[in-house]
Amino acid sequence: TLQSRESVLNAKKIIANSMLPAAPAISLGHQNDVLGSGRGEREWQADLEVPVWLPNQRNNRLKVADATQSSVSANRESLKLHVAGLLRDAVWDIAINNNNVALTSNKLAVASKLQQDVEKRYQAGESAKTDAMLAQQETLRAKKEQLRAEAELMHARHRYYLLTGLREIPANFEEKQSALEDYSQSSIWAEAQSKVGLAETERDLAQVESHENLQVLFNMRSTKGAFDNMSNESVGVKVRIPFGGDSRAAPIKAAAELGVGNALTERETLRNALETMMHEAEHNLSVSRAELAIASKQYEIAKESVTLAEKSFQLGESDLVSLMRVQALTYEAERAFTTREIQLQWDIARYNQAVGALP
Repeated sequence: TLQSRESVLNAKKIIANSMLPAAPAISLGHQNDVLGSGRGEREWQADLEVPVWLPNQRNNRLKVADATQSSVSANRESLKLHVAGLLRDAVWDIAINNNNVALTSNKLAVASKLQQDVEKRYQAGESAKTDAMLAQQETLRAKKEQLRAEAELMHARHRYYLLTGLREIPANFEEKQSALEDYSQSSIWAEAQSKVGLAETERDLAQVESHENLQVLFNMRSTKGAFDNMSNESVGVKVRIPFGGDSRAAPIKAAAELGVGNALTERETLRNALETMMHEAEHNLSVSRAELAIASKQYEIAKESVTLAEKSFQLGESDLVSLMRVQALTYEAERAFTTREIQLQWDIARYNQAVGALP
């Protein structure tokens, strides 16, 4: 995309800095009376056609070239921010799935330990066979969850590889929340503004170039009359002044107006999208912070509850089902807490993306 736009920019610079508004032309002509009266009349003529700049035409072409350069620069920065958004989502997707793998691995370890304990009790005659089978089922369920979590992590890493071509993940990709409060400095918004500016300068140029350029024609003529061996050499000049007409001007002006209309529509559509993105980013941040505070308290209570439940089971004061229920609640509380921690960092990255801050 950038290479193609650079080609367009170079072409506009060449046009704006050229000596003439269009290419000059040379024409040659010859006329004789061989097929006519046959009296030996000969005429040669060479014409040079030179177009003349219209008022403000060159100045407007230079403005279009400058506006195109600004648009290309804005497009380059906008593409960087767009790719940064893809990268942010990719790495935080990996972080979420990494956390799920760690949680399921820990759950499997707890379930395996509980299974071993219950099987020893069963072999010692202290527990029923149904308890041993229930513990085995819980271990198998934990293994299945771990397999699914590892598969999702593999998919997330593959998406990151397709995006970056790299296998390595950044060691640290947490971000501080940007001090910017809106998208006015976002390179994506700047690009939309630059497109409107470019379309308006092209419209101004179209207003001028809807008229044809005046042509100055220089000629050299060599003539030889009938039965005359002497040649007559002469030099002439001619001016061609075209008259304007709607048949030429109307489509050029309409195309320029369409370009401005499309640029304005694209900008306003983008404004709505950025407003929505800003609202969601700010709201998600406040919600995530509130949820994290709640999840933290729930996790603290759950850790204390599971410690008491394990002691109670070891002392024979509660059954296996009660312990497994508390362990399941603790696992959910831990997952909610750790996921909220990561989600908060992801929401900060999305907020920075919305205001246009690069990572």
